[in-house]
Amino acid sequence: MISEQLTEIYQLLLNRFGPQYWWPGQSQFEIIVGAILTQNTNWANVEKAIANLKSADLLSPDKLHSLDVSQLALLIRPAGYYNIKARRLKSFLTWLFDNYQGRLENLQTLDTETFRRQLLSIKGIGRETADSILLYAFDREVFVVDAYTARISVRHHLIDPDADYEQLKDLFQSNLPADVKLFNEYHALLVKLGKQFCRPAARCSSCPLKNLPHTLQTE
Repeated sequence: MISEQLTEIYQLLLNRFGPQYWWPGQSQFEIIVGAILTQNTNWANVEKAIANLKSADLLSPDKLHSLDVSQLALLIRPAGYYNIKARRLKSFLTWLFDNYQGRLENLQTLDTETFRRQLLSIKGIGRETADSILLYAFDREVFVVDAYTARISVRHHLIDPDADYEQLKDLFQSNLPADVKLFNEYHALLVKLGKQFCRPAARCSSCPLKNLPHTLQTE
């Protein structure tokens, strides 16, 4: 059963790596900003960009909404693609202020399906970013998948290589209890595994999942 396989994988990863304490962020808005900035870059660079915003006392919806996009771009420069990401942040904020008076608490009443659909309508917000915002900032029962999740799932014969994002997401959501903490921890553990072991050239010999059926690939 897929559900049993997924549960076994989760336990093996948790036993090896321990809790990951995701998503790093001191506020709901900081988590949202981080989810948008982390596209195509590593988290260390995102932290530098967020630190710049904090140092300038600008990490709030009101202040960033009022800030000129060129000034915002300079502040988030460490995150890479800073002009594009500045426009994406501004697009999110424009949507928030045009539809919800700029208040995150006004989003709480949205059902998850409607919320996700509206996030995906914002230019520059794709499925992974939308789901990260839903899970990590708003505690919605949404499983976030990414390239690490796909690689691990394919190598462990959980899903076909040509599966798309929604199929991969459904694999986890349909076979695990709908639990925010579980979804949070599981995704973080898969990222940890993907970075350390299940890389493009896999390090199977020391992988915590090495005894499970998988496609063997070694450096």
